[in-house]
Amino acid sequence: MVELSIVIPAYNESKNVTILYRKITDVLKTLKKSYEIIYVDDGSRDGTYEELKEIKDKHVKVIRFRRNFGQTAALDAGFKESKGDVVITLDSDLQNDPADIPRLLEKIDEGFDIVAGWRYDRKDTFSKRFISKGAKFLRKVLLNDKLPDSGCTLRAYRKECLEGLNLYGEMHRFIHVILRMKGFRTAVIKVKHHSRVYGKTKYNMSRTFKSILDMFLLKFWMKYSARPIHLFGGVGLITSFVGFLILLYLAYVRLVQGTGIANRPALLLSILLMVIGIQFLIFGLMADILTKIYYTDKENYNIKSIEA
Repeated sequence: MVELSIVIPAYNESKNVTILYRKITDVLKTLKKSYEIIYVDDGSRDGTYEELKEIKDKHVKVIRFRRNFGQTAALDAGFKESKGDVVITLDSDLQNDPADIPRLLEKIDEGFDIVAGWRYDRKDTFSKRFISKGAKFLRKVLLNDKLPDSGCTLRAYRKECLEGLNLYGEMHRFIHVILRMKGFRTAVIKVKHHSRVYGKTKYNMSRTFKSILDMFLLKFWMKYSARPIHLFGGVGLITSFVGFLILLYLAYVRLVQGTGIANRPALLLSILLMVIGIQFLIFGLMADILTKIYYTDKENYNIKSIEA
């Protein structure tokens, strides 16, 4: 039986992975818990996999991707392979400090399901911190996410939280939001953050745009995953109603005032709105049918316990 699983995504971190292994094992040995360390080599091309193969430790497992699929995919693979009662994630760039792991576990022992690290004294560039503040504002508005640092990989999860969890896109930033939807409790602790010494950051603007799109997707999933007809159907009804009102007005102009309406742009607008409204209604019905198919072998709720 494994008590702790440490999941570490790694992409072109050849100079860091061995150092990180030593730091982690030094901490884990003091905890006196059974553990496994799962490195996920995300298609590295700098010798990271070769460095990992040099680590001769029965506790270490290496998952190797054929190409670079991204941090979300790496975490997903690590979660599915983990056997521990508690799963801890951290970056492989040495900016997260393994010395904070015992504090994460203390919060887990208090009864929380997820414990998220907060890099309160970040050692990143101004541009990264500025963009993070903007993303934090969007998360708060769209997702009601009050976590101070959703980008910190250093976290602890109870294994039961991750069962049935499938990640894609840039969703690793929103794991806590997805789990909150299921009713799991999150705690936050301040953690240390170090400057990068070896290697280059993998952050770029394209990841920011992808994360924003994933926010909108998650917002839809949070509110309308069970009944998408409420969204599409609502938009369809409003659009059709506006078109119908315009048609009523044009009918009054033609029948009561005797004015021609054939050359009025409002006539085309009303017809367009009616057609678009009907299309949204059809989309809503189709989405509702697909949702029912999706939930055929799964529930849209989460049970904590059953007592007799």
